[in-house]
Amino acid sequence: QVQLVESGGGLVQSGGSLRLSCAASGRFDSIISMGWYRQAPGKQRELVAVISRGGSTNYADSEKGRFTISRDNAKNTVLLQMSSLKPEDTAVYYCNGDFRIGGPIYRYWGQGTQVTVSS
Repeated sequence: QVQLVESGGGLVQSGGSLRLSCAASGRFDSIISMGWYRQAPGKQRELVAVISRGGSTNYADSEKGRFTISRDNAKNTVLLQMSSLKPEDTAVYYCNGDFRIGGPIYRYWGQGTQVTVSS
């Protein structure tokens, strides 16, 4: 079983910054990729950013230039540095990861962390 634990959410004013962290633990052979998604009330969960084991990144268009995803392979951790936050960034942010366990790859999700941006 794999566990993903997020931290770093909270309340911030518009224009402020937050850093989210997600640590993976459990039994797995390798982490293929890790990423962040978010879900605002009444909306579908959407991609924020994803990073591969090799460091390749992909961002949603609305986050390019404001958010930076990074990972520490040695610590099985992924970070999301968010700056110039806007009220529309308010959502529950979920960490996920694709893990190789034996042969297959499995996707796991964290429990989510609330980010609230006040205007």
